[in-house]
Amino acid sequence: MFIRQCQRIVQGKRQAYWALVESYRTARGPRQRVVAWLGKLDEAGRMGVQQAAESAGTDARDENRAASAPQRTLFDEEAPQTEPRWVEVNTAGIRIENCRQFGGPWLALELIRRLRLDEFLQGEILGGREQVSWSLSALILVVARLLEPSSELYTAEQWYPQTALPELLGVPAERVDDNRLYRALDQLLPHKEQLQIHLKRRMGELFALDYDILLYDMTSTFFEGQAHFPMAQRGYSRDQRSDCKQVCIALVVSRCGMPLGYEVFPGNTADVSTVQQIVTLMEQRYGKSHRIWVMDRGMISEKNLQFLRKEGRRYLVGTPKSLLKKHEQALLSGDWHRIREGIEVKLLPVPRHADDEEDEDGDERLAEAGEPGAAVEELFILCRSSERVKKDEAIVRRFEQKIEERLRAMAARCQKQKREVQKVEREVGRMLGKNTRAARLFEVTVTKREDGGAQLTWKKVEGLRDWTALSAGCYLLRTNVLDWTDEELWKTYMQLTEAEAAFKIHKTDLSIRPIWHQKQDRVLAHILVCFLAYVVWKSLGQLCRQAGLGDEPRRVLDELAEIRMVDVVVPTRDGQTIRQRCVARPSEHQQILLDRLGLRLPTRLRITPLPQ
Repeated sequence: MFIRQCQRIVQGKRQAYWALVESYRTARGPRQRVVAWLGKLDEAGRMGVQQAAESAGTDARDENRAASAPQRTLFDEEAPQTEPRWVEVNTAGIRIENCRQFGGPWLALELIRRLRLDEFLQGEILGGREQVSWSLSALILVVARLLEPSSELYTAEQWYPQTALPELLGVPAERVDDNRLYRALDQLLPHKEQLQIHLKRRMGELFALDYDILLYDMTSTFFEGQAHFPMAQRGYSRDQRSDCKQVCIALVVSRCGMPLGYEVFPGNTADVSTVQQIVTLMEQRYGKSHRIWVMDRGMISEKNLQFLRKEGRRYLVGTPKSLLKKHEQALLSGDWHRIREGIEVKLLPVPRHADDEEDEDGDERLAEAGEPGAAVEELFILCRSSERVKKDEAIVRRFEQKIEERLRAMAARCQKQKREVQKVEREVGRMLGKNTRAARLFEVTVTKREDGGAQLTWKKVEGLRDWTALSAGCYLLRTNVLDWTDEELWKTYMQLTEAEAAFKIHKTDLSIRPIWHQKQDRVLAHILVCFLAYVVWKSLGQLCRQAGLGDEPRRVLDELAEIRMVDVVVPTRDGQTIRQRCVARPSEHQQILLDRLGLRLPTRLRITPLPQ
């Protein structure tokens, strides 16, 4: 590199300015290009730049004589300390401009680079005539969903210009608008399956994850406004918004909550109907192995269990509450195994006869626990929690009290008024339907009096009351994993809370709901962006866990998000203004977090201009 003097005529006068020029080789011979325009330079400035350029070329020749030897970049942060140059500064005119968010966007991009998500998007999303590549627009969507989840309009017009992303990505704020982000959703969606495969492999490399246990669960998310497309249907709403259309989301995660994949179903899809499709899809995508599928009782039917057993798949699932009645004697016996404070379990072998037949509903008949016959192929795990006993008893007591008060009031009203029998029966049915936890404890009878009015009588069913007290805090698990201890089985099933926590993060920190898009592909792309943001979230959680910082990604994000980027403007005596874009120095606590996470905060930004 060397400096070259250039001249131009301004108002009839010849003026000189300087340029930093670099020589490089091409297939057609050596060429020269301008690296930077230096403007007017005095003698000291020219000598300093010339010395730096010559030393860079000398070092490159010494290290490697080949034409491809790298040249040192000027003003690099890693460069050795240079001789300072002093100027007189007007201290009264020093000011700070353009204070913007830096820590959060920078940390998000660092995580994205570790996941190689940027490389994947750049390689898979084909470019066209767009001014800003679709891969960069997709990264903006993911970072915004992680840090400031909102609409594409808010992201483009308010959030993006207030962050350091224009400098970090090299995309000026004026080139980002809501239409570009909407179209980026369209470009991102076709790569959904490849993205899941890439991220699963990359997370396994980064964090040495085991996928021997897969946790599967479902949730729903609703729409605001009209959603006129096939997947938007009304169904069971986990958000208590039965008035809105929704879609269902099925998610598969590892034992530590790292996402493996997801699928979207119509809003009226029953959980139990998705198991075979999800298991088959995961096996087609990642291959078959000796995994253990863990699911809650809403996913289970005898047909699903037969499907899982068909090719040697292993499972650990919850069972309906009604199955507890078949094991009343086991509940009464005292041979419980206490595995931790307040938790007791009991294994109940389930032998299966060779001549078992299916019943009329297609459910295979199971022999009672302990019945002699064929070898044991399954286990029931009977569990009892002292904390859950208190909770269940309190819930039943509250509902029982509400039903009793309501029945007294209804009976008194029937005595005072002449009411129709059918109307009273409907009112009783609605009331019991709202208090299902204690409805079975009451026997309610509505009869017709001599004057034609309704008479309501009720009494408590003491037999069911005793069973409710006995089964409080108890639940039943089912598995074909026979080589694990009762404690291992119980702990594994409790890890389903990781899948529930994933949905909680999606609905709170990532704001997946409500969905405002009105096109099906845009809805699916919105869910994909939320999934990608969750992957980044869990990656930060894994880094925190490895660094001994617990598993609190939100606290780390909030702490580092306080780091700002500013432009420091310094006027000098000779009339020139020095403008330096700097990153604020982290506080002591922020620096500790950065050191523990193995991250190095830059002090300056090297901006890569967009091609014209």
